[in-house]
Amino acid sequence: RWQKVLYERQPFPDNYVDQRFLEELRKNVHARRYRYRAVVFQSGAVVQQLCSVCVFVVTWWYMDAGMLSPQGLFGAALVSSLLGYILFDAVDGGAGRRESGRTRWADLKSTLVFAAFTYGFSPVLKTLTESISTDTIYAMSTLMLLGHLIFFDYGANAAIVSSTLSLNMALFASVCLASRLPRSLHTFVMVTFAMQIFALWPMLQKKLKAQTPWCYVGVTVLFALAALAGLATVSSVGAVLFASLLLAISCLCPYCLICLQLHKDNIHGPWDEAEIKEDLSRFLM
Repeated sequence: RWQKVLYERQPFPDNYVDQRFLEELRKNVHARRYRYRAVVFQSGAVVQQLCSVCVFVVTWWYMDAGMLSPQGLFGAALVSSLLGYILFDAVDGGAGRRESGRTRWADLKSTLVFAAFTYGFSPVLKTLTESISTDTIYAMSTLMLLGHLIFFDYGANAAIVSSTLSLNMALFASVCLASRLPRSLHTFVMVTFAMQIFALWPMLQKKLKAQTPWCYVGVTVLFALAALAGLATVSSVGAVLFASLLLAISCLCPYCLICLQLHKDNIHGPWDEAEIKEDLSRFLM
């Protein structure tokens, strides 16, 4: 009788297997079964980040065209940051703050230090890219924002995810675009706004998603509508294309994932790599 061993000589060819070999065949052992509603809910992170980039670019366009004053943007961003700061603590009753041990005074000092440094270096940021052509600035900003979307942490456990790289690329794009604004004050306000929408806003999103899912869905829908309304004032064709992109990501792509999941056919059996589950630490002593 044939045995599945290599250390014993048997009267069978090397590639011989008997009928018992396929008895251990298993299909889709680790396959996940997704629900359409759950996938749509998870796609909200991608939708929100696309809308964040859209809002940032539209805001920069308004400031570059002189239709939005830096004082007005700074005031609106300050009020929204205060509301978001209050909501961030109210969602979990301050449990996250107590676990981290960080005080409100420490948050205030960090904010003042960042604002002071950004305001002090805004003239330098304004003249940082004077020797670079505007077309190159636009191309670099586009690539950096695209990289920000690619490397952003959407909640997936993948090697490509890097929150630090994603944030740095977004801030680099904001500095490039802010350097093309008329005055240093515009640069300061734009970089500050970029920090709010690319660093602070995702933190609030994750807290809402974990604590209040329905509130997170409502905020996502309202934010998407606001981004579309702002883009529609700049380009109606762009608003239609962007709306199509959001619908494809939030509705069509989850449906395609569910359909393709039904055709998944991964096989597992005795041909898989051996996994040593025994504790071998005693051999190291």
